[in-house]
Amino acid sequence: MSEALLSVENLKVHYPIRGGVLGRPVGFVKAVDGVDLAIAHGESVALVGESGCGKSTLGAAILGMTKPTSGTIRFDGKPVLHGRAQTLRNLSRDIQIVFQDPVSALNPKLTVAESIAEPLAIHGVGTAAERHARVAELLGLVGLHPGHAARKPNAFSGGQRQRIVIARALALNPKLLILDEPVSALDVSIGSQILNLLLELQRRFGLSYLFISHDLSVVRHFADRVAVMYLGKIVETGPTADLFARPAHPYTEALLSAVPLPDPVAQRKRRRIVLSGDLPSPANPPAGCGFVTRCPVSIALCRTAAPPLAAYTGRQRVACHLRTATTGDAGQTGPAVSG
Repeated sequence: MSEALLSVENLKVHYPIRGGVLGRPVGFVKAVDGVDLAIAHGESVALVGESGCGKSTLGAAILGMTKPTSGTIRFDGKPVLHGRAQTLRNLSRDIQIVFQDPVSALNPKLTVAESIAEPLAIHGVGTAAERHARVAELLGLVGLHPGHAARKPNAFSGGQRQRIVIARALALNPKLLILDEPVSALDVSIGSQILNLLLELQRRFGLSYLFISHDLSVVRHFADRVAVMYLGKIVETGPTADLFARPAHPYTEALLSAVPLPDPVAQRKRRRIVLSGDLPSPANPPAGCGFVTRCPVSIALCRTAAPPLAAYTGRQRVACHLRTATTGDAGQTGPAVSG
């Protein structure tokens, strides 16, 4: 963790639920509930899970947009002190975000040049002429013509707008980009082009990525490592190839069973794992393991004790009593869910 570009330790983001005459807290929504996560220099880490599991809240806390309830965030070895304007201002030079919807991410009243140059102006980088040259350079990096700078966002397609958003995110030469569902609003072919662009930019500039997504078919080809999130917690993490080949957590197995296979024969033979029930409310999570209400292979211990995120096999870690608590032999502790 100490060598990581970004390290998150036991991070919690709890929102109070207020009630009564005086509006005092009567409970908490545990959006993020004790997350550990590290991203190395030049690494792509995918954060996956269902809507409502806390992925975007975690990203917002890393950016400084949301104040954590407790826990620590370190960037380049230095603690991120939320609430200190100068700290967050400095952090914004090193961490930028690419949002899901490029339409709402761009101000329709500003030209492309004004949007891309805005972070440079806010941080007092360069003269007007130097910022103009930087805009032209950034447009070229993302595959757009410098002549597009004078146009407004409504003159561009969705894929072109996302390229503009990426250019703006690169303006201050950040070290880490948080990619929050960056291709989910685009069609498949355009989304593939954007992902290839991001991979090329990573190779060229040594960028690190936190890739927030629900689409594991995209994650498989983009990320070096995957962290699976459920109800505010990381339930499994490991290298992408290992996690796809041998998922440890029943939730991960269910998610992967929904990913289409390129072989139509294998796709027809595959058994889809359909989880019963809905994602529990983070305001009233189950006792013990958060996945117990939907797990097809839970044991009694799951209903009384929350499993820690522990070593499984190789570089994989999993929070599951079936894998770590029954025998003490990682990977030999319970029935596997076929997928």
